[in-house]
Amino acid sequence: MRSRDVILKFTAMPTGDVMLRLLLAAGLGAAIGVEREFRQKPAGLRTNILIALGSALLTMASLEIGRSGATPDRIAAQIVTGIGFLGGGAILRSGTTIHGMTTAATIWVNAAIGLAAGAGLFAMATMTAAITLAVLALLPPVERYFERRAGIDASQHGDGSPRQPPSLGTRE
Repeated sequence: MRSRDVILKFTAMPTGDVMLRLLLAAGLGAAIGVEREFRQKPAGLRTNILIALGSALLTMASLEIGRSGATPDRIAAQIVTGIGFLGGGAILRSGTTIHGMTTAATIWVNAAIGLAAGAGLFAMATMTAAITLAVLALLPPVERYFERRAGIDASQHGDGSPRQPPSLGTRE
């Protein structure tokens, strides 16, 4: 066995800790995924579980690599970059409307939740997931209220897309 293998073997995270972090990430990702499934959004249950789980695994691997003397921040930075790419793929533009902004933002925050769970920041991950669920579940009626007050037809817009004010001279 090489000396580096010995270092990694003896500094490895306990299996129970690994399972706890992975299960927390998967559970929190599932909670967000259920809400997205309920609203029939493209990034649903499986997608959100996998995003959180992958982010947690990469974070734990990064921390383990960091224990051997390498810098652990590189992988976390690449998680952010990779998730940005996934989120960008969820955004669709059709004429003057943009759809998928909330889905993209959900993908991004879900990766951050997985990263926190993987780093062992359980309270931070859980609180962020709870706030995210509150935003996703409680704010759509508030948005619809403001759209009605502004005279905007909410059925023409996707989740979280930028809303255009009504044209001058048109009132509904």
